Amino acid sequence: MPRYFSAQEAATHLGVARQTLYAYVSRGLLHAQPGGSPRESRYLQTDVEQLARQRTRGRKPREVAKAALSWGLPVLESSITLIEDGQLYYRGKSAMALAGSATAEDLAALLWQCPVDAAFGAHAAPEAAALPAMRAHLAGRRAEETLLPLFTIASEDAPTAQWQSAPSRLAEGCGALVRLLAACLLGTAPGTAPLHHQCAQAWRLDAQGAELVRMTLVLCADHELNASSFTARCVASTGASLRAAVVGGLAALTGGRHGGTTARIEALWDEVGDAEPAARLRQRLARGEDLPGFGHHLYPQGDARAALLLERLLPQHAEWQALIDEARALLGQQPSVDFALVAVRRHLGLPPGAAFGLFALGRSIGWLAHALEQRGNDRPIRPRAAYTGPRPEQAADPADPP
Repeated sequence: MPRYFSAQEAATHLGVARQTLYAYVSRGLLHAQPGGSPRESRYLQTDVEQLARQRTRGRKPREVAKAALSWGLPVLESSITLIEDGQLYYRGKSAMALAGSATAEDLAALLWQCPVDAAFGAHAAPEAAALPAMRAHLAGRRAEETLLPLFTIASEDAPTAQWQSAPSRLAEGCGALVRLLAACLLGTAPGTAPLHHQCAQAWRLDAQGAELVRMTLVLCADHELNASSFTARCVASTGASLRAAVVGGLAALTGGRHGGTTARIEALWDEVGDAEPAARLRQRLARGEDLPGFGHHLYPQGDARAALLLERLLPQHAEWQALIDEARALLGQQPSVDFALVAVRRHLGLPPGAAFGLFALGRSIGWLAHALEQRGNDRPIRPRAAYTGPRPEQAADPADPP
């Protein structure tokens, strides 16, 4: 009779974290089978043991390092976010539960480990004098194009002064930067109202719309060492300012394989349309094109963040459910949070690019949490490269004939 490992037993046998175990499943290296409960999978012992042998046989240091930087072993210690058993936790608290009532400010205080009032006081940070002119120059463009240049000039600070500040001053600086980013996104002056209320006022949303924005910001706040958060940590590790860390995170987020995926999903949605999407989805796959917005390495059973947001939207958009069902039938994958962000944007009638903007505004809270955490380490993040270029030419011996 076959013997099975639980998820924890399989991860222990392989010597990896549980999120790495799920990455193996998503890459087809291991097959997960239904367990005793809907939230728990089990793994055939012989499959786990075979994978363990494959992982250790002939592994060179450079192979181990390469795997660690590609959905592999954890490369940094962090107490901010945990992804385990298909669920997301902020400092040990369920992100899904926090999304039920917490504001972005509440969550920032949790991640930055400070009182809410210390980070988000009664006074808004002043914006740079050049910001209104730059905002006018970029008017009409999507947030993917405007947020980075606007935020870069939105505030002025000394390169390293904030790192010598007291914790309360650091928290205040973090709150000011998030408010400035919101102002850049919304085209308003920095405000002191809760972020979801600022969004609702600028975008003319009702109370239900404001609640949906609040949930979205909380669910996007952090996601472990994704590319943008890792970039923010690297910037912070050099002793650069808090603002510089956010600029680094924003730059990474614009990529089409990260936050820029939302623009690709918008294009897919426009192409496929809402009516009878099956044929158009198949045509895309036949042309060798992908279907962005579906599947996530860390959520083999489906992205819990997307599920929570779509649960509120799909009852009002039956045609969207048909699109999801067709894509799931073709790919065997569930929608990601990027798809859900686009769904939120379309449901609320927000400006094009607002899906990216909400992603960036929420994630800035996590970037700052990682910058603050990295502050406790006095060494810069400096991995080594596995050189693959031509070997250096040897200097000729003078005694050798020409």
